[in-house]
Amino acid sequence: MARFHPLQVAAVDRLTDDSVALTLTVPAELRAEYRHAPGQHLALRRRVDGTEVRRTYSICSPAPDGEGPSSLRVGVRLVEGGAFSTYALKEINIGDELEVMTPAGRFTLEPAPGLYAAIVGGSGITPVLSIVSTLLAREPEARFCLIRGDRTAASTMFLEEVADLKDRYPERLQLVTVLSREEQQAGLPSGRLDQRRLTELLPALLPPERVAGWFLCGPYGLVQGAEGALRELGVDRARIHQEIFHVDSGPTAAGVTPGAAHSTVTARLDGRGGTWPVQEGESLLETVLRNRPDAPYACKGGVCGTCRAFLVSGEVRMDRNFALEEEETDAGYVLACQSHPLTEQVELDFDR
Repeated sequence: MARFHPLQVAAVDRLTDDSVALTLTVPAELRAEYRHAPGQHLALRRRVDGTEVRRTYSICSPAPDGEGPSSLRVGVRLVEGGAFSTYALKEINIGDELEVMTPAGRFTLEPAPGLYAAIVGGSGITPVLSIVSTLLAREPEARFCLIRGDRTAASTMFLEEVADLKDRYPERLQLVTVLSREEQQAGLPSGRLDQRRLTELLPALLPPERVAGWFLCGPYGLVQGAEGALRELGVDRARIHQEIFHVDSGPTAAGVTPGAAHSTVTARLDGRGGTWPVQEGESLLETVLRNRPDAPYACKGGVCGTCRAFLVSGEVRMDRNFALEEEETDAGYVLACQSHPLTEQVELDFDR
């Protein structure tokens, strides 16, 4: 079960004008709890004017071997008006303590031989940096093609870290960078990585059908365009993994399906269960949180997947889903933060 612990800030590294990397010290007694797979994320929380604010940030450091990490590093990009990102860039100092949830997320890769690839935009490099560095260090028979899009060189997060990886693994890491607002002296012409351009570009870089796993991460438009290009090129859906950042707008469920007039939700969480009435307009997560404040969540926007639960019985309507893959929804998983009851009784299991 995900839990919060206070972790001390060991370093604050400025990456660009609008992003930083935070290094957090993990005490020896907590290292087992903070073991993570490459690509997972952390939820950080603080209180602002009496209200709890949680935000999710991907781990960029390699996944640990053995008992667990002595430190964790996350990348934070400033979001206009962002309650946590503004705090991170302007106020957090070395020695401060942050409330940090144990790792979560399924945008991961277990190191194995083969060819892998990623298409990322902006801060979408963060989890992929952990995936690439872990894979190439642990698996000598693995290769990786990293295609990244950014506005300008100055706005590119983890520029030096990626360059170091390319120097360390020149034969096994293929790096392709495209800038949308700046011409490069060498490489591809400037412009956005949209579906049309990726459909033309990818076959020239590598055989898409031979890639064991594609990892798409970044803004909603880029991820959707990249998935469309891959499907157009015949890549099987099961080989495409995606994580979306910065969803400003996107498809939602048509809000014409009425919910049940009087519903209850039964939830199992950390081995204990309870049943509570759902108030009008509430999501199932909001109902559970009124009675079990320890229920897991981070973004409440259908993006991070922290509140994933198994639908044991009943029917729900999910307003948005940017976190669960088709295989997960087919297996019966839902996002509690986006789910509203369609039947009088709904049962969720957060422990599965």
